[in-house]
Amino acid sequence: MNPYIIIGIALVLLNLVSFGLMAYDKRCAQAGKWRVSEKALFIATACFGGLGGVLGMVLCRHKTKHWYFKVFFPALLIVQIVALVFLVKMIQG
Repeated sequence: MNPYIIIGIALVLLNLVSFGLMAYDKRCAQAGKWRVSEKALFIATACFGGLGGVLGMVLCRHKTKHWYFKVFFPALLIVQIVALVFLVKMIQG
């Protein structure tokens, strides 16, 4: 199977998980229910779920008052983009 397809599928799934956790945590916060830990949100975003984490933060308006989310989620996304560009260049030879 083409490595680009595998990478693409993995990225979509990881970002869906990251976005889903942000959306779920927002709903739980509004309902006063048990919440997803901040550590879990960071782990999901750090595992190449940067775009999903940032989109979850912006679209769900969640965790936007916490400076460490506002700084580190976009920073993780930038690092992940750089790593992906490097990976693609390595695959191409």
